[in-house]
Amino acid sequence: MLTILTPGAFDALANGVAPIGLRLVQDSSIASQEVLRMLSDLNRGVDEEFSPSAWLIVEDGEVVGLCSITRPPENGDVHIGYGVAPSREGRGYTTAAISELLRWACGDARVRNISAETAGDNIGSHRVLERNGFVQSGERVDPEDGPLICWTIATT
Repeated sequence: MLTILTPGAFDALANGVAPIGLRLVQDSSIASQEVLRMLSDLNRGVDEEFSPSAWLIVEDGEVVGLCSITRPPENGDVHIGYGVAPSREGRGYTTAAISELLRWACGDARVRNISAETAGDNIGSHRVLERNGFVQSGERVDPEDGPLICWTIATT
């Protein structure tokens, strides 16, 4: 389900092109071109210090979403972000992808904790994290995204 996303593949996605051997969701985008370019730039910075740092969420050869480390890890603490195409929400893809990411993290000695943040009203994302054992660890207000719930899980 998770496939490592290389910088070149990230650029292809930002240009509306599926990585070789895969196809894009036709009825909705996994993210806007602007967001994909921002994530690609972010990934390049993180990937210089920590790799792998981004994955495609793939189901039956179709790229349904993304999952990535959103900032360089510090002392074993990794922060993630994720999303799926709106037309693919509610099918369990994200829950399965985060479960797979946790299995990877538990096998990587560089990772001790994983954190994530969700919008306060994003109940689906709350459930994804809860199903994977994350616990609420606080709240904060982001100037762009508004109120966020902070989540964490230990991998050791």
